[in-house]
Amino acid sequence: SQFEVAENYSQINWQDTPVRVATLRYGDLFKWFNNMKDGLPAYVRVDMVEQSAEVVRLSEGMKYTTYDHFGRNLYRLLRFRHPTWMFAQPNFEIDETGEPWWICPRMVKTIGLFGGTDIDGAVLVNAITGESEYYAAADIPDWVDRVYVAELLIQQYNYYGQYQNGFLNSMFGQKGCTVTTEGYNYIAQDDDVWVYTGITSVTGDESNIGFILVNQRTKE
Repeated sequence: SQFEVAENYSQINWQDTPVRVATLRYGDLFKWFNNMKDGLPAYVRVDMVEQSAEVVRLSEGMKYTTYDHFGRNLYRLLRFRHPTWMFAQPNFEIDETGEPWWICPRMVKTIGLFGGTDIDGAVLVNAITGESEYYAAADIPDWVDRVYVAELLIQQYNYYGQYQNGFLNSMFGQKGCTVTTEGYNYIAQDDDVWVYTGITSVTGDESNIGFILVNQRTKE
């Protein structure tokens, strides 16, 4: 009665198996006060192939999550340690040994103060100890699956597809202009998670003219 399964989950590859993982969260603020000393005792791991769910109990509880309060809240922790940085939504992941981590992508603006949103790396926060380390995009550990946000990858391709032949062409003539189709999904491949979506013309063909796979760790 003290804990509930969090609504947010992450699809990752764990030991060459596609799984979804979700942390627990405290039932309410009073239950946080009652249990904060020990932290969140477990997370949930769902095998997407066998359709089996497992509650993975930890020898030491998670004390740094998006569901904690005060100095142990993940957002506040990031703000104090990196006061001038912007972050995308943190992802809950586990490494190959089952240790829980928060993957916090760092967002940058490459065009002035507000345009050209991209991700140049991520801060990895240990959910148990709160220890953190920043990795540039090229140095992200292989076990991490989700650094680049799917919506950002879709947006960047749409910019490329529409403007690859120039802005005026995107308005008049629209030669070679393409966009992604509505919706996307994830594919487990080469121990990574890839965003999959179709490609169509900007005029809305009745069928796809191709598709793309984008690696969420490397943006390949």
